[in-house]
Amino acid sequence: MRISHWKPAVLGMVGLALVASSDAAWAQRRPARPVRSFPSRAARPTAPSGFFHSVRALHTPTKGAKAPLDASGRPKLVLNAVYIKEVAELIAASDEGGFAAEELDKAAHVLRSAENNEHPVEPRTLDVIYRIQRHFNAHEIRIISGYRTPKPDGTGQGLHGRGIAIDFVVPGAADLDVARFARETGFVGVGVYPIASFVHVDVRPRSYFWMDRSGPGRSSRERGILLDVAQRADSAARQRGDVPPPRFFIGLDVDEALKPGGRVVPAESEDEDED
Repeated sequence: MRISHWKPAVLGMVGLALVASSDAAWAQRRPARPVRSFPSRAARPTAPSGFFHSVRALHTPTKGAKAPLDASGRPKLVLNAVYIKEVAELIAASDEGGFAAEELDKAAHVLRSAENNEHPVEPRTLDVIYRIQRHFNAHEIRIISGYRTPKPDGTGQGLHGRGIAIDFVVPGAADLDVARFARETGFVGVGVYPIASFVHVDVRPRSYFWMDRSGPGRSSRERGILLDVAQRADSAARQRGDVPPPRFFIGLDVDEALKPGGRVVPAESEDEDED
């Protein structure tokens, strides 16, 4: 074999050896990098942070807590307004609800707006909330939003600005289960907010159900769902003897408006699907 055929191969091998030797020498002179250690998946914290941590906390029941009982042994409706950090305990007249004027005053106070403005709450809305608390054997209902002060032009707050709607969480119960039960009531609006993690309930002449995947502070992404279920729920309510609620309206004389029959005003065309 001629030298010219194997000389390049030999030179290449020599070059590689020199490079390896140089790298080894450099590695000895260069300070060692600290080794990054990652905890195992089991050791990493699993609790969410920020908003989602708050959501998880709201859905977690207080260990060992039970709704207080009235003199007859019936659970009270407990409204925990988490946004103002106040709690009200209301005495119901029956297992289906029914609250005296004094209890309605307590509800209006604890469901007031973030600006401390109060507005009477539709009693039928409280009835629905009470049935939900009893059905899930919850020790309280955690209020996300009750009354919202309308804007100066009279728009922007929807049913919340009329004392008809409540956004809430039932500790220990999944939002979807809460919504499923509330839909059976008839003559209600039930909205599920899976990103913000709460349920909306209001009362209205014709049931309407929706899903809204907008997050906190985001524009509404409402989508109507289960229209056939809404129709069947209203039909079943009529068969039970229930009637659609009259439009809830409070004028300047609140005491007069809350008297039996005082809430009824002439029906008019209005979009009741507004949150």
